[in-house]
Amino acid sequence: MASIPIAVECYAGHRGEETPRRFRLGERWVEVAELVDAWLAPDHRYFKLRDGEGALYILRHDPYSEEGGWELTLYQAAVGNPDPSLGRGSTRGDT
Repeated sequence: MASIPIAVECYAGHRGEETPRRFRLGERWVEVAELVDAWLAPDHRYFKLRDGEGALYILRHDPYSEEGGWELTLYQAAVGNPDPSLGRGSTRGDT
């Protein structure tokens, strides 16, 4: 998957480091249910996140970018939810 520029809303904790709380894919906002992991690279910060449906995302942040600096670098659908609209029509737990 190529990187996709996205809009991200963050929360700055007591140390002032921004952590994504939700982000926009197209016209839809994705709420972050879990911060799975976060790590630093020489020029970027990475965040591995999970939404309420169980889908997994990796966001990359370039704090020096003039365009906002956020990109989606990975999306993995939740088990039982291959729908790329992310969260619509989930069969997980439904009967």
